[in-house]
Amino acid sequence: MQNHITSSHRSAVLKPGALLLVVSTLLGGCFHTKEAKEEITAATPSDYRQRHPIVIQEADRTVEVFVGSQRGGLTGSQRSDIGGLAQAWLREGTGAIIIEQPVGTPNAVAARDSLREIHAVLTAAGVPPRGIKIRDYKPVSERQFATIRVNYPRITADAGPCGIWPEDIGPSIKNKSYFENRQYHNFGCATQRNMAAMVANPSDLVQPRAETPADYPRRALAFDKYRKGTTTATTYPESDKAKLSDVGK
Repeated sequence: MQNHITSSHRSAVLKPGALLLVVSTLLGGCFHTKEAKEEITAATPSDYRQRHPIVIQEADRTVEVFVGSQRGGLTGSQRSDIGGLAQAWLREGTGAIIIEQPVGTPNAVAARDSLREIHAVLTAAGVPPRGIKIRDYKPVSERQFATIRVNYPRITADAGPCGIWPEDIGPSIKNKSYFENRQYHNFGCATQRNMAAMVANPSDLVQPRAETPADYPRRALAFDKYRKGTTTATTYPESDKAKLSDVGK
């Protein structure tokens, strides 16, 4: 009888211990789940400039010259395109100009004539001989129209891609950013991408340009007027001729 009471007593003692073990396990699981969730949420920046950064990289600028099979040489607009490319290369090029001419195509003979004129236009614009390289290529498909490709590498700015929607933009039980009043993922992407496309010099996004020299003659003239006690303002006699109305006088 005593052994029976002792066994029952032991069972009653062990049950609270087992219950405590189960509760501890559940609490530990909740803690780890919350910690993992916070890490995933913190991985997405809340600032659109960090979420969609503008990246400075090297990319090719390409001009394609369409050449028919019965006529070589360049048209007037094509000469302007090649001349503009040469001027841009002198300003921003980071490598040689690569001219790719088609081979084994119906317009291969005419393309060689056009290639000679392209080379002459580039040379006349100031591109040195070592800055021009010629390569042959064959179109992948027979239906593809073979063009002369003129390209060179330069430093460009880029952002994106845009149009990524990992979460609903409206209220949803799966959209935590809506209830927390945070920016949706695609917010600011188009602005960053347009700014990267419009900037003339990508280095301006990283560091300011050096100051230009001061206009010493103009500054000396203004100081001379100041010492004499006369007005330093600039007068524009033709400004009265451009007025449309005298309302407000």
